[in-house]
Amino acid sequence: MLSVAEASERILAEVKALPPETLPLRQALGRVLAEDVTATVTMPPWSNSSMDGYAVRSADITPVMSGEPVKLRVIATIAAGEFAPRALKRGEAMRIMTGAPIPGGADSVIRKEDTDGGSEKVEIREARDVWKNIRGAGEDYQSGDLLAKRGAPVKPALLGVLASSGIATVQVFGRPRVAIISSGNELVDIDDFDEVIAARRIVSTNSYTLEALTRVSGGIPEDLGIASDTRASLKKKLESAAGYDLILTSAGVSVGDLDHTRDVFARLGGKQKFWKVKMRPGAPLAFGLLNGVPWLGLSGNPVSAMVSFELFVRPALRKMQGHTNLFHRALTVTVEEEIKIAAKLTHFLRAFVTRREDGTLTARLTGHQSSGALTSMVKANALLIVPGTHQKVAKGGQLHALMLDHSLEETSAFSL
Repeated sequence: MLSVAEASERILAEVKALPPETLPLRQALGRVLAEDVTATVTMPPWSNSSMDGYAVRSADITPVMSGEPVKLRVIATIAAGEFAPRALKRGEAMRIMTGAPIPGGADSVIRKEDTDGGSEKVEIREARDVWKNIRGAGEDYQSGDLLAKRGAPVKPALLGVLASSGIATVQVFGRPRVAIISSGNELVDIDDFDEVIAARRIVSTNSYTLEALTRVSGGIPEDLGIASDTRASLKKKLESAAGYDLILTSAGVSVGDLDHTRDVFARLGGKQKFWKVKMRPGAPLAFGLLNGVPWLGLSGNPVSAMVSFELFVRPALRKMQGHTNLFHRALTVTVEEEIKIAAKLTHFLRAFVTRREDGTLTARLTGHQSSGALTSMVKANALLIVPGTHQKVAKGGQLHALMLDHSLEETSAFSL
């Protein structure tokens, strides 16, 4: 039986980034660059004003530094997108708008509120902006500069930078197509909910949670439906997964009389790399390759499937997409209650992490830790990691928590 770290390492060793594809820039948000991108121009192409005001020569406003106002002749107005008719001469100023090119000879932009706002002549009353409010040519980047490296996620700011350099298309790593198969005679889709009402069946929640987790991880999920607990049904489903980048099954990988998934996988030529991990929930995890395509067989228990996804499937999907940061962030937290585990396995307990006013993080369990209690997963923003060597952790003790979302970074009010 492998440790969690060993299992993760073996899975990722078999997973490769998908071939790149070329996309229009607007469609590349959230993808990962498959190439270095360099600037085609210098930006900004000319020095420009960062303020509405007056472009002046510092030599003309020296008296203002001693408290004596100076009047200058206004010879032009420069709006953004326009250029000055000529360079400034002694005793002259030009009205200028934010983003407009700086006229030759000017080395300062005095903001409008430090003047009388004159249109033919302007009185400069304050010199706090001498040699200021000018953004130099090439301040952002120079032609030929590296704008982004291969492996960089395409975020909104990067989209803007690439657009500013006229880069209309980019090469990005592909998105993995994921075949999702649930199995179990007791399962139905939500369309057959009458069976649930009659207490004969239960909804295949894994079909929904695994599809959603795949989607938020950047993959393209396709639910291939529910297989019954027969070798023939499982064989048909696995054969229909040909051509996908990852095969994800839930249930059927343990040692029960009807757990046929691993056997059918092997009969189809699949090469199982390992089975079972020293963890709870989710110990009966299987991994292998079917015709070169990675396969992950998760437990059928709803929480087990979700926990295994976060630990093993999500990192694999991120690697396929070219990401280098593959794992959720782990933070040190103080537990608000005594924690006990029965088995000497690494436990991943559903928890809610809160930040106190002093900045410390605390964690409390979200309820029943049964692998079938999906509601406790709804309330969790983290998985509390309890090593098998720590079968009892006292209240106030410290553990690591694997953060599942960004709730700690969000607030209902804005403050600085």
